[in-house]
Amino acid sequence: MKPDSSFLTSTIKLFYYYKLLGDKTIAELNEEQLQYQPNEESNSVAIIVQHISGNAISRFTDFLTTDGEKPNRNRDAEFESEHLVLNTETRRRYSKAELISYWETGWACVFNAIEPLTEDDLNKIIFIRNEGHTVTEALQRQLAHYAYHIGQIIYIGKMLLNENWKSLSIPRNKSADFNKERFEKDKERKHFTDKL
Repeated sequence: MKPDSSFLTSTIKLFYYYKLLGDKTIAELNEEQLQYQPNEESNSVAIIVQHISGNAISRFTDFLTTDGEKPNRNRDAEFESEHLVLNTETRRRYSKAELISYWETGWACVFNAIEPLTEDDLNKIIFIRNEGHTVTEALQRQLAHYAYHIGQIIYIGKMLLNENWKSLSIPRNKSADFNKERFEKDKERKHFTDKL
């Protein structure tokens, strides 16, 4: 079966959408909140940023030609709260600006790899930890992985900011108002070119 030509467009748009949710949450948090860990087994937003970025750099660098688990990746360090993998020597916590810079570096790897893809690439086999995946499977795997962790970032943000949280979707107790406004409009087809 030939892949749907809209798959790449919709997948790229979803990667941008989940990045935007992360961007907006990170923007609302101060440096102390970014480092907040409820317990040793839980991750802070900073740790999740480290992990998503480290994963993205590993998976999407030379996406079609090398294994997605690069030999220079230190996954375990991504989950350490004492330091970022950006600088394992200093063992200092990075500033919010440095965290955002690392976040952007990871996402740049994602988009630099996936935006040039064509429909012909979707059935190519790539490897992650020596396990073969079609490009379609690998993209779905990564999209689900990032959405999972960005959901964690949002949850932490909502927990920390409480009543100061700026909703990223329909605000609580506003569903009826939102639906009323939507159903008063003519039916429309949402296009992939629509802004997020």
